[in-house]
Amino acid sequence: MGVDPGFRTGCKVICLDRQGKLLHHETLFIHGSADQRERAARRAEALVAEFAVEAVAVGNGTAGRETEAFFRSLPLPPAVAVAMVNESGASIYSASEMAREEFPDLDLTVRGAISIGRRLMDPLAELVKIDPKSIGVGQYQHDVDQTALKQALDDVVVSCVNAVGVDVNRASAALLTYVSGLGPRLARHIVAHRDAHGPFRTREDLKAVPRLGPKAFEQAAGFLRIVDGPNILDASAVHPERYPIVAAMAADLGCQVADLMTDPAQRRRIEVNRYVSGEVGLPTLTDILAELAKPGRDPRRRFEPFAFAAGVEKIEDLVVGMRLPGIVTNVTRFGAFVDVGVHQDGLVHVSQMADRFVRDPAEVVKVQQKVTVRVLEVDLERRRIALSLRETAEIPKPDPEDRPRAPRRPASGAKAPAKPLRQPFHNPFADALKRN
Repeated sequence: MGVDPGFRTGCKVICLDRQGKLLHHETLFIHGSADQRERAARRAEALVAEFAVEAVAVGNGTAGRETEAFFRSLPLPPAVAVAMVNESGASIYSASEMAREEFPDLDLTVRGAISIGRRLMDPLAELVKIDPKSIGVGQYQHDVDQTALKQALDDVVVSCVNAVGVDVNRASAALLTYVSGLGPRLARHIVAHRDAHGPFRTREDLKAVPRLGPKAFEQAAGFLRIVDGPNILDASAVHPERYPIVAAMAADLGCQVADLMTDPAQRRRIEVNRYVSGEVGLPTLTDILAELAKPGRDPRRRFEPFAFAAGVEKIEDLVVGMRLPGIVTNVTRFGAFVDVGVHQDGLVHVSQMADRFVRDPAEVVKVQQKVTVRVLEVDLERRRIALSLRETAEIPKPDPEDRPRAPRRPASGAKAPAKPLRQPFHNPFADALKRN
């Protein structure tokens, strides 16, 4: 269940299936009168039961904390998790051409709720639909070359998608576009073929996709995964060209390929050097063994539910000395901003990052890291919050080794280096007038 919170216009609530397909949407007035709130509670419980909801994703925008508290107060089954989801860029997606193609008949707010729900299911698959610059990538993103920034961000997205791999039977065209060897046109052909002929059973079935030639298949096949197919290797990062090598390893040991993926003792018996050839080197074989040990592994950390402190929903609720859970939203040279659930990020100054001297805050924290902070100061008039990650009150001093050293004086009798001559003032406007 995805929820886009709102006070006056109500909360947009949607239900998705396991593949992210929209099943139902409606508006619940959670923050209205007592009667509206009671009706919303009964309806929310009914939706959870009707669609067998396993998790509720609540956007962290306006009314987010109040909406989260509402769902946590409902008598939902213990297995149903309620999580706050960062909705940065959701409004950008809901008004985009891609969203209009996916849901042409839906309101923007409903599309935003769908994006929020899908982000909890698989953040990477949903975030690739948004220009990385719209998510907020850093303090100085508008001060650098925008073409170079876009290229750098696209490279990071491509590397992330290919490191995680893509379930070809669930991925959207936007996600498939970032797979090596594919582009927007081939991605749309794959989705169209899947819609027309059903899910792909094996990687070999991909060769039937129009315009997906041998070269594109060679580049993309290792990143496209097929789960629960007849060939167990289709769910791994092992490339189809290397399937015969794995089959030979299993045959030499007198076991099945599945045994190599489940039994460490069988893998230890493999003599890797026997399979080195002119086409396959030792590094490739090492990668194959690593993939057999953890087939289809996802390098992302396991999802850990996070909740802000109960009863702390606005800046007026903060008290100096409080210890609160928070999430790092941005890291700068002078400190880090942390969301503690009061609709106003607090600043942890670089001097408050740790009980030791810290020169660069990036050494201690990173964006989206979960931390526990202490409230140092609350300025209600200017809406500013000062936080600390330190355990002690004493401000650490820099290590003498970290201080920049003064230039060494020349030895006695040595000639001091000559100072550079002052450069004449250069007036670019005068140069332009001369050229004209």
